[in-house]
Amino acid sequence: MNPSETMKLLRKKLSLPIIITTICILLFSIVLFAERLSFISSTSIFKFKTCPRKHIKSKSNDRKIEDVVLNASWIDDRFDFDPEECNVANGKWIFNSSIKPLYSDKSCPYIDKQFSCVKNGRNDSDYLHWEWQPEDCTLPQFNPEIALKKLEGKRLLFVGDSLQRNQWESFVCLVQGIIPEKEKSMKRGRVRSVFKAKEYNATIEFYWAPFLVESNTDIHIIGDPKKRIIKVDEITERAKNWTGADILVFNTYVWWMSGLRVKALWGSFSNGEEGYEELDTSIAYNLGLRTWANWVDSTINPNKTRVFFTTMSPAHTKSADWGNKNGTKCFNETRPVKKKNHWGSGSNKGMMSVVAKVIKKMKVPVTVINITQISEYRIDGHSSVYTETGGKLLNEEERTNPLNADCIHWCLPGVPDTWNQIFFAML
Repeated sequence: MNPSETMKLLRKKLSLPIIITTICILLFSIVLFAERLSFISSTSIFKFKTCPRKHIKSKSNDRKIEDVVLNASWIDDRFDFDPEECNVANGKWIFNSSIKPLYSDKSCPYIDKQFSCVKNGRNDSDYLHWEWQPEDCTLPQFNPEIALKKLEGKRLLFVGDSLQRNQWESFVCLVQGIIPEKEKSMKRGRVRSVFKAKEYNATIEFYWAPFLVESNTDIHIIGDPKKRIIKVDEITERAKNWTGADILVFNTYVWWMSGLRVKALWGSFSNGEEGYEELDTSIAYNLGLRTWANWVDSTINPNKTRVFFTTMSPAHTKSADWGNKNGTKCFNETRPVKKKNHWGSGSNKGMMSVVAKVIKKMKVPVTVINITQISEYRIDGHSSVYTETGGKLLNEEERTNPLNADCIHWCLPGVPDTWNQIFFAML
């Protein structure tokens, strides 16, 4: 074999392992790069917003599978909603005539007369067909079957004022329609009310505590705000009734807004009602919320109990806030405010800031149900003159007087159903 042939043979023998080694290195690099991409995409640096299902385009081959999944009532579709990624308050109300409430004040027997607007004579119905649409996510519809399955074997407790009772009654009405008559019950009390879904071994309860902390006007209500005294450092007697709940939903706001200053007392009422101090409302509110926060942090086990806080529900008592200078409160309003980020005098940003600061310092995680901005637009959703006062329904003549309009509470069905739609998505 001549030297030339020897060199060619040698090249062939050397080239094969070189080629194999090169290929192996390339394959290893590709795998390593893919793993690196997977790691980066899963880190908190890159948090992509969840895509609303209505914008997803499926391939024709996947259509049948998708239809089966979407039509299965047992599927929990809330994976589309990420509360950390979605600013629920950023959005708009869209009129949708095809929307049908899951109940009416005739089909749900648990609604107070105060909120039963249709029964009380309200004839317009557009307020029932507005749908809240956040801009950067899809808010799933309330599904009573999924909600009840989530509550199976659990105790859900709403604690707060009459706006919280508004939300509680809404939640009960949203789920009760699919429960057979023999499998549900309601026990009303002056302070505590309990709805039982027997088939699910679940209770949906309401506890009356308008300030959360104690006061001299909790149970025996004092009409004159000047005579009301709040024990900003005492919550134990009321709160002992909240222990053992699996889900707690709190609110407190409107009862604090009876004036620029409130009477605050430290110590026991058994020593009389003397010794109180007048404080700016926001300072007293801060003290009361800190007492509540301390109770939550010292009592609640976050591994067993979830805690929520519903932000303030706006009052619409000044029609000039939304440009209706000739109007009186929310009387005869039939459409939401369209101006983006509308904020009226019925919502106090300073008080809202107090809530945010207190919750931020808490050890137990508290999920905030932010209803304030979305409710600000809904000047049309209040009980208005289709309500009662002093335990009696307004008569026809009284309903013609705008000053009788209740622009604090809400019709049911109505706006509180959307509050619970948000709550359900977070649950």
